[in-house]
Amino acid sequence: MWRMNAEPANFTATMEAMGQKARAAAAALARLPAATRDSALREAAAALREAAPAILTANARDMAHFKGTPAFGDRLLLNEARLEAMARGLEDVANLPDPLARTLAEWARPNGLRISRIAQPIGVLGMIYESRPNVGADAAGIAIKSGNAIILRGGSESFHSAQAIQQAMAAGLSKAGLPEHAVQVPATTDRRFVAAMLGAVGQIDLIIPRGGKGLVERVRHEARVPVLAHAEGLNHTYIHAAANHEMARSVLANAKMRRPGVCGATETLLIDSAITPALLPVLVQDLAALGCEFRADDRARAICPALTAATPADFHTEWQDAVLNIAVVDGPEAALAHVLAHGSEHTEAIITQDEQVAEAYLTACPAAVTLWNASTQFCDGGEFGFGAEIGIATGHIHARGPIGPEQLTTFRYVVRGTGQTRP
Repeated sequence: MWRMNAEPANFTATMEAMGQKARAAAAALARLPAATRDSALREAAAALREAAPAILTANARDMAHFKGTPAFGDRLLLNEARLEAMARGLEDVANLPDPLARTLAEWARPNGLRISRIAQPIGVLGMIYESRPNVGADAAGIAIKSGNAIILRGGSESFHSAQAIQQAMAAGLSKAGLPEHAVQVPATTDRRFVAAMLGAVGQIDLIIPRGGKGLVERVRHEARVPVLAHAEGLNHTYIHAAANHEMARSVLANAKMRRPGVCGATETLLIDSAITPALLPVLVQDLAALGCEFRADDRARAICPALTAATPADFHTEWQDAVLNIAVVDGPEAALAHVLAHGSEHTEAIITQDEQVAEAYLTACPAAVTLWNASTQFCDGGEFGFGAEIGIATGHIHARGPIGPEQLTTFRYVVRGTGQTRP
């Protein structure tokens, strides 16, 4: 069941109590059959659909108090289509293969011992997130699928939306017979509870932050438990000299303007100098018509003088808004050098009809996700077939890219013998 806790007076003590309950729930959840976990996700999806009017009313309340940019407002906004996408995401997760029913490797030793490496849940997850109210539902769904208990702490700007979503899902999860404390939510937006989560050694096995730069940096600096974090989405789309121009126009417009506030949005256009005079004015015209603003280097401004001059800091800025940096480069090596200097290893794309160039770029680019002839906004767990995602990992340990159920498992060893003793 999805548990709501009263406003705590002692955040550390409350976190310890929640952690102990989560630990017990995780042990029970890991032993549940896959069919039970999947049934819970389907019941939760049905409950979201049934509660749609209440959820949209709560979201309207959050939107009425929101004072940020339009792009950030879009992250917060819910509508019938987005609610249906949330419900379908839970059903898609339920339809995935059981991530716990996997033997990762097995072998026999000369002494006859048979050794197996077997998938198992991580245990208790802690999720700290901002803005997007669907994140709590996605995270809970993926945690349940992978046999993990989870403690969710959302942001104040989406408080009412998140509460309504959580109340709806609680009914579905409870109906399917999940452990009572498998998913817990503190009824507070006080940042002191975040500090308690970050110090919850022994209660939380893995902290996952999902939000802006400030949140992620705080978690990285203060956490005493392991962190599965993402860097900023300083993503680039590089249009190579051999790009199809119509394709480049379509892909770039989507990569930047489909939803400018998401972490997979392109923040910088890199365009090959050989095609800049012919293609850049058209790209600028396309994007300007969609409401985009620009920050351009000197070479781009030599072609389009009306563009605003970029500062060095602009190329290190994740705008999460309708603003695009533009830099002219001399070939793929120069594009890659720019990515290495300014990127965050989140998502990178190349647009070209030259397969050899594309494959070399995909091999050399260090990002968690690299795309050829496709929008950077495909960096999403749902688009990868994961049903949903808990976030995009950009670190080099454990998991990278969209985090789905399989990425929230670890492994253990089982050794079978026939009476062997060690000499």
